[in-house]
Amino acid sequence: MNKFMDFLNNKFAPKAQVVGNNQWIVTLKNSVLEVLPFILVGSVVSLLNIPGNFWKWWPDFSPVSNFTFGLLSIFVAFLVPFNYMEFKKLKKQRIIAGLTSVALFLMLINPKFTNSGATASFSFSEFGAGGMFVAIIVAIFVSLIMEGFGTFSFFSEDTVIPDFVTSWFDSMLPIGIIIIIGWLLVDVAHFNMYNAIQSIFAPLATGADTIYGFTFILFLDCFIYSMGISGWVLSPITQPLMLGGIAANVAAVAAGNPATHVFTSEVIYSGWAWIGGVGCTMPLALMMLLMAKSQRLKALGKACIVPSLFNINEPLVFGTVVWNPYLMIPLWINGIVIPIITWLGLKMGLAAIPKALMQMWYIPFPISTWIVSPSVGAIILMAVIFVVAWVIWFPFFKVYDGQVVKEEAKN
Repeated sequence: MNKFMDFLNNKFAPKAQVVGNNQWIVTLKNSVLEVLPFILVGSVVSLLNIPGNFWKWWPDFSPVSNFTFGLLSIFVAFLVPFNYMEFKKLKKQRIIAGLTSVALFLMLINPKFTNSGATASFSFSEFGAGGMFVAIIVAIFVSLIMEGFGTFSFFSEDTVIPDFVTSWFDSMLPIGIIIIIGWLLVDVAHFNMYNAIQSIFAPLATGADTIYGFTFILFLDCFIYSMGISGWVLSPITQPLMLGGIAANVAAVAAGNPATHVFTSEVIYSGWAWIGGVGCTMPLALMMLLMAKSQRLKALGKACIVPSLFNINEPLVFGTVVWNPYLMIPLWINGIVIPIITWLGLKMGLAAIPKALMQMWYIPFPISTWIVSPSVGAIILMAVIFVVAWVIWFPFFKVYDGQVVKEEAKN
């Protein structure tokens, strides 16, 4: 362990710091952190909606979440170019770049217009985490175009025309180029970027219920989550597969056969794999709360522990892991190791594969584990997964906590 810690401190940490200081990494990370208050509000709403599953008279707080966390992609589409222009010291282009990015983003999620063109309808899900891929691609493209025109001007330096007027005219060319490109893609080429991104993940449907497919999908979930892209972007592909799997298990048991399908939400979100949320982040939340020496991580631990108990880890992931090389690596490792342990534990009979539908993912572990698979073996498997995840998170957490302590001392 000492050698491994030395490697992390002397070899890994300096390289991670170089990656962490990359202009695009800094821009994307800062942009995601700036929308963290909206994510926190959305997480609180998820908790407030829990009693509604038991009491019919309980009000539905979903609209609050829809217009906070549900608009995440729009916020990111604006903030990435805004922050990138700030990073490049092109402050005059900040707001224009952000607004242009939002315009192109709205174009590329393909709104449906009426015959008169007076009314457009959008798929609301694409404004939130589902549209994050499109938002990031659009934002990077707009940032590069705006940077290319950063020093361009129709006017000479000694012009008597006010600066704000010259900025208007100078911005027209890059705005026009960007929007015309969007028009060519959507209206001329009939390109649907949202569908194109989904189609990239379509092959996942084949082999999802094998140890290789199961592990790959859960790793991919962690991989894109570490970049601030929620796994919900995969839901059009994964949700039908998971619901089909649990339906097949129910039918098999009714026919007197054992349940065999592991790729179900009951296994992943309620039974074993993702304790505390995607990536098995409950150990990290407890480390931040109980062991952090830095003030920032300790404060985040206090803020994130309650949502984590209910398997809501957006505040934790977006507040510490996203675009953070120190903690992205253990999240990726969990995305490989935890699914393999889960699969083997179920297939070897340590715990029974769930045979009934249970979509209440927000019930805390190990209560939810007992509900989907009521046996001592199921609890033992969950405990093993928790310990393994703790061991994976711990050395990386210690290195990152030490780095944050040094930064706080400098400031």
